[in-house]
Amino acid sequence: MNAAVLTKIFGRDQVWHGPCTVLMHGEAAVTTQGMDSLLGGGTKQYAPRVISGRVPADAICLTPDGLTLLIVQQQKLKQSTGEEIVKQTLTIADTAFVMGVEFTDTGNLALLGVNPPMTRSMSGSHHGITPRPGSDNKQKAP
Repeated sequence: MNAAVLTKIFGRDQVWHGPCTVLMHGEAAVTTQGMDSLLGGGTKQYAPRVISGRVPADAICLTPDGLTLLIVQQQKLKQSTGEEIVKQTLTIADTAFVMGVEFTDTGNLALLGVNPPMTRSMSGSHHGITPRPGSDNKQKAP
């Protein structure tokens, strides 16, 4: 991904930004498809692992030189005492291997100078964001 685009999105002032997913070139993350479980007799059954280039980030920051992304992931762990602790994992990524950044909303489009797209109406069966064709001009019976 172009470093200038990353600079437009995240800036060079080392401010932490909200959650997103970083798309990396290569197999950068391992996720599980379901839950690990215990079977009869204490045998463990592990859920399938999926390796992908999608790195979920709770917080992300671009360094001032624009060459490195700092990606923080947070996990809440419950100890046997019932106390919850937050474990943070820091990933330092080279921006040359970033293919894209995925956000959960379109609010970051303003940083790139782009207006968000129209939202489509959820009523009816018409797909897309444009109005139904012919909705204004109904055909008259002869």
